[in-house]
Amino acid sequence: MAVNPRPSGTIIGYARVSTREQSPDAQAAELRAAGAVRVFVDHGESSRIADRPQWAACLDYLRDGDTLVIRALDRIAGTEQMAIELIRELARRGVRLRSLTEPFLDVDTSTPMGEAIVGIMATLAQLRVATIRENTMRGLAHARSQGRVGGRPTVMTPERTAAAVKLRRAGQSHAQIAAAFGVSKSSVARALTRADVTGLTE
Repeated sequence: MAVNPRPSGTIIGYARVSTREQSPDAQAAELRAAGAVRVFVDHGESSRIADRPQWAACLDYLRDGDTLVIRALDRIAGTEQMAIELIRELARRGVRLRSLTEPFLDVDTSTPMGEAIVGIMATLAQLRVATIRENTMRGLAHARSQGRVGGRPTVMTPERTAAAVKLRRAGQSHAQIAAAFGVSKSSVARALTRADVTGLTE
């Protein structure tokens, strides 16, 4: 591994587009505008981590105390479980992760609260996989009982609501929780109201 003489605490960017027809320039420009002093770019590379040379170079360059900034989590991880593992690996190395489109990721995982939020995110990842099929089947069953051939399942299941309550009490805003679930802010607000989470200002 090459010696990296620069001071820690640097903001480093990583951008990726999956095809040669796409341009990574807009991503790179956004990352520089966010303070990145160097941006690593994989252009037309696979979503597989092993097939991304600039991602490997980025990891080699990062040091304890640095911040890695990305446009969105899917630029570095193809699945939620992979994302959780990467967040934890970066945390173990003392690297903070910041996403321009997912503010709920900007937590200090070296603190107990930050680690708790990452743990909740891991739970959410598992719940999302487990409940997609359940929600779809429930929605279709309800639609059939109403004489319809399709239906819209409830987005905030009891499991999601319980996780949202934990995130809210950990200081996350309605917008941040909504981004974590991929649902609307109003859906989160209604679920928290039904769960009687009061006394917390938005």
